[in-house]
Amino acid sequence: MDHHKFVISEHLNHYGTLYGGTLLKWIDEVGYITANVDYPGNRFVTIALDDVEFRHRIEVGAILRFAVKQTRLGNSSVSYEVKVYAAHDETLAGKVLFETNITFVNIDENGNKAAIVRN
Repeated sequence: MDHHKFVISEHLNHYGTLYGGTLLKWIDEVGYITANVDYPGNRFVTIALDDVEFRHRIEVGAILRFAVKQTRLGNSSVSYEVKVYAAHDETLAGKVLFETNITFVNIDENGNKAAIVRN
């Protein structure tokens, strides 16, 4: 599933590039949305992000494409690979700006792990 975000000035750090924390927030958000679209009716929480390494600057005006692909489904957890691309920048066409794996666990009303309900 693809998602998009537009980088505006309020997303920038004092160097004029995207805050790393903002990018991580967006990854958490698009991963969460994907998990809930794939498995509606569950209560997912984030439990892990793998290999967080910022390799490329992202500047104001960038339109980012988040490509989200499921990589693992367990009894109570689901993992997704998230790759971030520049959607409309020919100089960065096809280049992965950032990538990670994100894992969510399904919880019950008491916060305990629960089996994922597959509809």
